[in-house]
Amino acid sequence: MATTADIRNGLCIELNNDILKVIDFSKFQVGRGSGKVWTKLKSTTTGKVIEHTFQSGHNITEVRVERRTFQYLYPEDDAYMLMNQESFEQISVPTDMIDNGKFLKEGETVDALYHGQKDVLLSVEMPPTVVLEITYTEPGVRGDTATNTLKPATVETGAEVRVPLFCEIGDLIKIDTATGAYMERVKK
Repeated sequence: MATTADIRNGLCIELNNDILKVIDFSKFQVGRGSGKVWTKLKSTTTGKVIEHTFQSGHNITEVRVERRTFQYLYPEDDAYMLMNQESFEQISVPTDMIDNGKFLKEGETVDALYHGQKDVLLSVEMPPTVVLEITYTEPGVRGDTATNTLKPATVETGAEVRVPLFCEIGDLIKIDTATGAYMERVKK
């Protein structure tokens, strides 16, 4: 049994007969009353995001999770095909189970979280950043560099990203997978 003091990002807990993953949390105290812990939780079964507030010191049921490394193979209808790096077993994962899966490139590795006791897939985590090549973007207008203007660009996975005007077709860019935002240009 854990308490609200143990809450951290990525923690999986059981609440209302569902397994939820902590996305964000904040601890605060109001006046003389007891403190509270505000959490943003994502259901591992439905993908729904909810907000829940706990009283400080409240007992929570922590779910033991195991991390397994998988390699992304290819998309298939409304799913992604992944292969276990150790056993070479292939699994099909629904597209809504992976946040920003549009940035997955063939051969990329992802972490799958499994319920430690039931051996059930809970969620799949993307790497924090990916490096992708720009396949299409409009040329930047010369002299329009005084502001931080962004333009749309399509990357090799088919996803669209907003990039600075100096980015061109063939450039490699680093993308934050949590937000889908451009981070920097990468040298080849």
